[in-house]
Amino acid sequence: MEIPVPGTIVDHFEKVFIDEKSVDSSAAKRVIKYFPPEKIKVVDEQPWTDHRGELSASQFDRSKKNLFLTPFAGQFFKRCPGATQKKTLTCCNYYVLNLGSQCNMNCSYCYLQSYLNSPIMKIYTNIDQALQELDEMAVKHADLPYRVGTGEVIDSLSLDELTLYSRELISFFRKYPRWTLEFKTKSDRVDQFLDLAPAKNVVTSWSINPPLVINSEEHGTARFHERLAAAEKCATAGFSLAFHIDPMIWHPEWKESYSGLVRELTSRFSVEQVNVISLGTLRFQPEQRHLMRERFGLRSLVTSAEMFPSEGSKLRYDASLRHEMFQFVRKEFLSNDPRWNIFLCMETPETWIQSFDKTPMQVDGLKDFFRPLPGIG
Repeated sequence: MEIPVPGTIVDHFEKVFIDEKSVDSSAAKRVIKYFPPEKIKVVDEQPWTDHRGELSASQFDRSKKNLFLTPFAGQFFKRCPGATQKKTLTCCNYYVLNLGSQCNMNCSYCYLQSYLNSPIMKIYTNIDQALQELDEMAVKHADLPYRVGTGEVIDSLSLDELTLYSRELISFFRKYPRWTLEFKTKSDRVDQFLDLAPAKNVVTSWSINPPLVINSEEHGTARFHERLAAAEKCATAGFSLAFHIDPMIWHPEWKESYSGLVRELTSRFSVEQVNVISLGTLRFQPEQRHLMRERFGLRSLVTSAEMFPSEGSKLRYDASLRHEMFQFVRKEFLSNDPRWNIFLCMETPETWIQSFDKTPMQVDGLKDFFRPLPGIG
């Protein structure tokens, strides 16, 4: 089956640099086939290596428009960063598989603005090494319920029509049915793997917000109706779904907006189709604020928000507002059906108790998510 790289991806990038060590990789071959030659350059080192320290606004913008295909020299398979904050946050034992870094989309609140200092977007071409790491871990712990996501520092699917990594990962995870693979995206790019028979342990998930928030803050992403249409395609093809209402962003009409979002989800998808729904509120590192203001101005719902120092050294909404928002959205779901499986992302034990009246280990359906697992740290 021939799956071309769409023109929207080709047009997005000003230049694609290919590490000479990656020229024979599957991703590089697809770039060479579908991108015009004037956009491609083979190099022996990463571009802009003279950069040091934090990125300026213009450098960060440039990093989203230029792509570097290169092998990754580190460890692909890691614990979610939330696991390093066990004393302040309740972690859901999520593992991440990073197959690239930076995002071609442009959300105002994106934590990569304070997390990354690389001047160029990267796709790692040695996916065979990533799969080997997974295989070594899976052989040791095949019967444990590991949850693995590919969307920590790069969107899982927005460039997948270029890499086609989803197809390799779906085939791999079929071998380990107790493990779960999650693709997390703000795109609608799913057609490239829908011809595959679904694996029951592969979850296609969407970060989702009401249309008002998407239109205001999530620039370059698939629109609200486009994400839900892609989710319906996946559900029809037999894939499990998940939705991450994160970050919830306060605005004067927030109750109406999030109530409408819940109505859309519960009217279009059943409890049986949706693996889990996570909730989180706006949060970011203090040093990120100046870059967001420079890039998005003060009219943004994010840059104009009243934020307070809190857990993990991040700025967050006041605890009482977070509690109100979590409790409101949770009640909206449960009034539709008490079986919706809902949890909080990157939140404190105190917030769990305030919003749910329980810890996650006391909630049916969440115990496997939050029960500590042996393995890599």
